[in-house]
Amino acid sequence: MQTRSGSVGSLEEGKDRATQFKAPPLRVLQLFVLYLAICIAFSIISIYTIQHFGIYSVITTVKSNFVTCGEEPDNSLDRWTKPPSNSLHSMSDKELFWRASFAPRIKKYPFKRVPKIAFMFLTKGPLPLSPLWERFFKGHQGHYSVYIHSLPSFKAEFPPSSVFYGRHIPSRVSEWGKMSMCDAERRLLANALLDISNEWFILLSESCIPLHNFSVIYHYIKKSKYSFIDSFDDPGPVGRGRYNESMAPEVTLTQWRKGSQWFEINRRLAINIVEDIKYYPKFEQFCRPECYVDEHYFPTMLAIQASNLLANRSITWVDWSRGGAHPATFGSADISEEFFIRIHEGKECSIPSTMALSKASLMLVFVAVLALAGSAIAADAPAPSPTSGTGSISPSFAAVVFAAASALLLGSSLRI
Repeated sequence: MQTRSGSVGSLEEGKDRATQFKAPPLRVLQLFVLYLAICIAFSIISIYTIQHFGIYSVITTVKSNFVTCGEEPDNSLDRWTKPPSNSLHSMSDKELFWRASFAPRIKKYPFKRVPKIAFMFLTKGPLPLSPLWERFFKGHQGHYSVYIHSLPSFKAEFPPSSVFYGRHIPSRVSEWGKMSMCDAERRLLANALLDISNEWFILLSESCIPLHNFSVIYHYIKKSKYSFIDSFDDPGPVGRGRYNESMAPEVTLTQWRKGSQWFEINRRLAINIVEDIKYYPKFEQFCRPECYVDEHYFPTMLAIQASNLLANRSITWVDWSRGGAHPATFGSADISEEFFIRIHEGKECSIPSTMALSKASLMLVFVAVLALAGSAIAADAPAPSPTSGTGSISPSFAAVVFAAASALLLGSSLRI
């Protein structure tokens, strides 16, 4: 009996195990087969797409643009030598001036650098003479760059083919005779300095036109060792009369200069202007209308820092003959062949009366010194012998002749 009961028990256990390993339902098998079919189809489609449409290139591109934290996107020399692709940026003036003040200490460049002229247009809005400038720049790509500072509200509509397309820089409102005007000029210089190939910088307005072709202007500036900016001492009420004693000791009365707003300067002087923190606060605080800061800030500062690099004149032709606070402007009625002939042939240079007076005074002083020296020589010389011939020359007469000849030579060198 025990044996039977044991066998019956084992049969019951076998039935339980068979029940546990029952085949899965048909619904589950169908879902599994469908899943496998979808995976196989997706794999086939992916392989076919990669082979025939090159999707792998998109994947590679996306991967190559991924930059981890702290990794520089470009550490090559091109990062420092190529100009910014877009003139617009998000830098503040403080950040911009700091970045623009970078200057290499080694003068020889490790790449082929073609020096360019930065033409900087300080405007209110449109450039009505842009077709003339387009013709001026045509054929000289790589030797110039263009920057435009206008009212922030102005929206330019130049075609993509224009040299002015995309050349507006982040701007602010500037007012004539106030420090905001100098801020605009410094902003133009700073943006132009971001292109390391810009070597010379010319400030222009929307009413300026070129009087010579590009090659003449480029080579004239390139061959000159001077920067062209007005910087002279005007003792009158609109010169020294605008000086404020509170500007000392940074700027003294004898250092005070005046000049035209328009300039052409080299890269070294442009950096001097952009990086200045010594003279700027003084001019901002103590040179306000009726002291027009745009006529004094740059001429005074550069005369103090680098007077040997200044030509003390501008290469921008203006007509002040009509008087007033602004130079003459010309309309269609003024433009004629005779007008341009007058501009090109008007090469006479006259020394301002104050400068001529100072040079004349210098010559008189020099003559007086020579006369005294001649008198001293005559007094120390022995008296002529009574037996000497009639052809002898007295020392006093020789001294006078020497003084006169020296004065003539000095006057000739001073072009008085």
